[in-house]
Amino acid sequence: MILFILPSFAGGGAERVLLNILIQLHHRGSNVQLIVFNRDGPLRKMLPEEIVCHNLNSLTLRKALFPLILKIHLLKPKVIFSTLSYVNLSLIFIRFFIRAKFLIFAREANLPSISISNNKFPTFMNFIYRRLYQYADKIICSSLRMKNELIEHFDISEKKLFILPNAVDEDLIRKMATKKLEIDNSNICFVASGRLVYQKGFDRLLKLFSELDNDNLRLYILGEGPIKNDLNHIIKKLDIEHKAFLEGYCDNPWRWYANADIFLLSSRWEGMSNAALEALSCGTPVIATSDSGGIAEVAKNANIGAVTVVDNQDSFKLQMSLVEKNSINQLPRPSMLPKEFRLDSVVSQMEEWLNE
Repeated sequence: MILFILPSFAGGGAERVLLNILIQLHHRGSNVQLIVFNRDGPLRKMLPEEIVCHNLNSLTLRKALFPLILKIHLLKPKVIFSTLSYVNLSLIFIRFFIRAKFLIFAREANLPSISISNNKFPTFMNFIYRRLYQYADKIICSSLRMKNELIEHFDISEKKLFILPNAVDEDLIRKMATKKLEIDNSNICFVASGRLVYQKGFDRLLKLFSELDNDNLRLYILGEGPIKNDLNHIIKKLDIEHKAFLEGYCDNPWRWYANADIFLLSSRWEGMSNAALEALSCGTPVIATSDSGGIAEVAKNANIGAVTVVDNQDSFKLQMSLVEKNSINQLPRPSMLPKEFRLDSVVSQMEEWLNE
């Protein structure tokens, strides 16, 4: 049995990638189960009813640890798959207290060199990464850049590191992306998406957007998060309330991506942006910061013009100013997503590892 672990059904890219893999493995006949610390979150409805989901009823990792140990001991899985670093590290630690033998597949969701430097306790986290990750059986990276960082900065053996692209359910996304939005189509439409947190760089994106001398531009930011009020204050301060909008969490962000003329990835750090990959699957090009993880590797494999990666804020603003109205009325437009990110390809690789 393969046991997947998530803190909750939060609407982030890491959670969506894990659930895509879990559900597809189930459809292919694998025995899979899921543990969540609590059942909250918008992605809960993604999970088919027939997949067993164990709810630990805990709002924090600290409170979930002992129930998690008991549940793993009871279920005796062959493999445990997790995708958030603090859960990965905790699993590696608690395996020393569980008699049952199992493999840990730890998927790293962010570039550790940048995410750790922005942690409250960077020295401690650096130490923990070096000490604990060597005890994982497979450390799954979303890009070559991430793999190289773990080797160079954290002395992790290359034998433990494996690259697995983000799993994008392109068939579902394109099916959901066919509807037009009720917005003024005469304007150039910018869309950004993600949790409203410092990491995503929406504060600096709004500032750059305000400096563009074009009244026919509109910026829509999808997502919820703790800095929403701060972002609203920035919008008012910059006097762009008539052309920059916080749209909140969207059940169907893909029709926003499909209707956009460009997708903006302004992150201060990432592993591999799932939202950017989904935008590409809708046929919408991407402008991204160089800090946005492995997106530069996508740019190399995608068609010319699909992904533009910039090194600084001035270049980001310049690329935004060059965006023109897309002349293709078909929704969704032809996919720009490289084939290695498609769900079938990713899950086949997972099955290969599980069958070793």
